[in-house]
Amino acid sequence: MDNERGTVRSAQAGVSNAQPHRARLPRSRHPVGEPPIPGPASPWILMYHSVAVEKEDPYRLTVSPERFAEQIAWLHRRGRRGVSVRELMRARALGRDEKLVGLTFDDGYADFARYAVPILQAYGFTATAYVVADLLGRDNDWDVEGPRKKLLTVQEVTELAAAGWEIGSHGLGHQSLPGLPAEALTVQARESRRLLEDVVGGPVTGFCYPYGAVDLPAALAVRDAGYDYACAIAHSPLTGRFALPRCYVGDRDGAWRLRAKKGRHRLRDAVTELRRTRRERWERRR
Repeated sequence: MDNERGTVRSAQAGVSNAQPHRARLPRSRHPVGEPPIPGPASPWILMYHSVAVEKEDPYRLTVSPERFAEQIAWLHRRGRRGVSVRELMRARALGRDEKLVGLTFDDGYADFARYAVPILQAYGFTATAYVVADLLGRDNDWDVEGPRKKLLTVQEVTELAAAGWEIGSHGLGHQSLPGLPAEALTVQARESRRLLEDVVGGPVTGFCYPYGAVDLPAALAVRDAGYDYACAIAHSPLTGRFALPRCYVGDRDGAWRLRAKKGRHRLRDAVTELRRTRRERWERRR
């Protein structure tokens, strides 16, 4: 593998705008649609992308280092500790996640290592970086109107993993998964995991859906590829271990906006659980 580019292959499949599959969820060791244990509420996970200085940011993916430091300091003052989703899920299984908040960084931008890591280290926080397996060392060419941003190289990903940062998969070529054929879904989930495990020299147990887009076939493909969890964005009928909802964080988010987003997250949890309960009652009556 080229040490700077990290490109091995890309899935050859088109993307459609198919609506999420509404079929009944299957039973398994890790049921896709059931909430993470314990309890019905999903864990609080913050979704970042880039930490850098940008004059133009049409997609609002960038948080300045100064603002990011303020946000992390606020979490610390509130008695929260930022952790990787891997650590969060382990603590949650033991009922020890009350003061933890998941920190995630989508796309694997190189500025994660330059700006985010030193700030997080200063507070003893950890985080998860979701990287695009076939695009390491390249840039975010999928963001047509946004600024070009360099992605982490193979060497940087290797060093981050060795230092204890969780590296998760963001697919092969930042391709939206809903609507892809079953074979392409399998390649996206399994091959990206295999490539990244070669890079980090250990297991890759977390997946993050590109664009946060997930339907039932995509969630099943990720589960069957052997991942322990997967991150989405919005609450949905699939909310659970393989479609964890997250809170978007941008450069405008100060203390009061973060508090509001936490409250909104809990409200959406409650609504999602209510809808789940109603759906289960309706299915039992069928």
